[in-house]
Amino acid sequence: MGEVIVQGERWFPADNHFSTELKQLWGDWYCDSEIGKLRDVIMRRPGAEIDMVNEQNYEEFRWRARMDVNKAREQHDKLADIYLQNGVNVHYVERQREDRPNALFMRDQVLMTPEGAIVCRNGISARRGEERFTAEKLAELGVPIVRTINGSGWFDGACAMWIDRETVILGTGARANKPGAEQVEFELRNMGVKYIIPFEIPYGHAHLDGLINIADRKTALLFPWQVPYEVVKALLEREFTIVEATDLEEIKWQLCTNFVALEPGKVVMPAGCPDTRNKLEDAGVETIEADMSELLKGWGAMHCMTAFLKRDPVK
Repeated sequence: MGEVIVQGERWFPADNHFSTELKQLWGDWYCDSEIGKLRDVIMRRPGAEIDMVNEQNYEEFRWRARMDVNKAREQHDKLADIYLQNGVNVHYVERQREDRPNALFMRDQVLMTPEGAIVCRNGISARRGEERFTAEKLAELGVPIVRTINGSGWFDGACAMWIDRETVILGTGARANKPGAEQVEFELRNMGVKYIIPFEIPYGHAHLDGLINIADRKTALLFPWQVPYEVVKALLEREFTIVEATDLEEIKWQLCTNFVALEPGKVVMPAGCPDTRNKLEDAGVETIEADMSELLKGWGAMHCMTAFLKRDPVK
């Protein structure tokens, strides 16, 4: 009897959802909120790239003044220590271009999702290329890269903010254009996000976290005079308590909204914001202060410097 020759493909595809295999095949990475217990972050300790900023060129990088580089690194290290003391694993991007002093603001490079990272493409040319080294570190860690913003799109990660597993605020403006935001929205909807809350970021502001942030399961801090009504309405419909930051010095110069939630109802925030801190504590939010005075010269604080890689789902 002759040999039976089997024709056709016999390697049939597996129908498992990507999310069910992520932990086994890639690693334990996940984020669908701004407040779930923080487990892993990716940061860039300021390296040689900040040494090249001087009194003549700092405005080219959108800084408000030249940093004392040693003090800036010390403040960054102390922030990382706060994370470590609260059980957060801190991963660093070790390599970077030496002409990209804004690379310490890692939130703009990565938008984390339940299924992996969206690697961003910055809105300003002085930052383009930072993302190459961010992607390199993500790959080393085993974090899936679900998309890199491409084509005519540009999008900074701080132009998106999770409200809950099905809801995301998506900003457009000077650091995120419509093609970039559409690419982000496509990926989010593919992962089960049902509600996109559009936020047109006003002239004079770069990112959402200079205007709004989430401090607890149902508590949001925001700058009431420049957050669109439809955004606030969407939060109120979800039974959020709105805490209004109204001290202009704290909002614009101390970046009081630029905090990081370590877990629901517990945040690390820039020092020097007593009015905002009191309002958050009155709303039941525990606060830890960190000195950001030198790093603020680059127009960023801890939320700008921290890209989340893993947060526990909020129950």
